[in-house]
Amino acid sequence: MSANILPISIKAIIPTTNGSAVFLIQDKKHFVLYVDKEIGESMQNALNDISSERPMSHDLMLNILDGLEAEVERVIINDVQDGTYYARLILSMENELGHKIIELDARPSDSITLALLSKKPIYVAQDVLDKVEDMTEIFNKITHP
Repeated sequence: MSANILPISIKAIIPTTNGSAVFLIQDKKHFVLYVDKEIGESMQNALNDISSERPMSHDLMLNILDGLEAEVERVIINDVQDGTYYARLILSMENELGHKIIELDARPSDSITLALLSKKPIYVAQDVLDKVEDMTEIFNKITHP
């Protein structure tokens, strides 16, 4: 894996008036991704290993991948422009023709949810980390008033 791709994790998912703030952390730098309320709840449920009674959209996507003998390999948040994040969803597929890696453009919120549900790693490009504001102080104020 390239040295300019770094592992990240979710520090917290905090409800906001318009959705959820997903605080991501790489080493000591926090940055935030804002998502719809439902996506935030899906992420939180995935983190807490809570499944719904019926399959949700992300569960359906994973079931389809499973049926195609494909799986999520990893997620990379690869760009940010004007506050909008971009991601690549990396899939791995094994069949009678051999091993294939598929890279798809996807919303970071969907990609992260799929990675959480399938227990796969999430990464950020160093360029993105360099561009985003360090939200550590704000995170600490919110979580330790």
